[in-house]
Amino acid sequence: MANALISIQIIPKTKNGEDVIPYVDEAIRVIEESGVKYEVHPLETTMEGELEHLLKIIADMNERMIQMGSRNVISQVKILYQPDGIEMGDLTEKYRP
Repeated sequence: MANALISIQIIPKTKNGEDVIPYVDEAIRVIEESGVKYEVHPLETTMEGELEHLLKIIADMNERMIQMGSRNVISQVKILYQPDGIEMGDLTEKYRP
């Protein structure tokens, strides 16, 4: 069972003020390629997994933004670390139909 949930909103600084959506799409692709469980929400994406692995994914996301031409990246991150295990459903199941 996963020991962490991390929600991230990535905000790349584009070269010429271009739309950031292609950058965000690529950041989500980095998460997808990692194989962790995740959910995309309107203002952030939440990942479920081992804390160290999730932090590495965030580093990879930031690096991908730079490779795409971003000058810098702001990553707003929320972390829930629970060594005995946590899943997204533990926090949201009562709100699901």
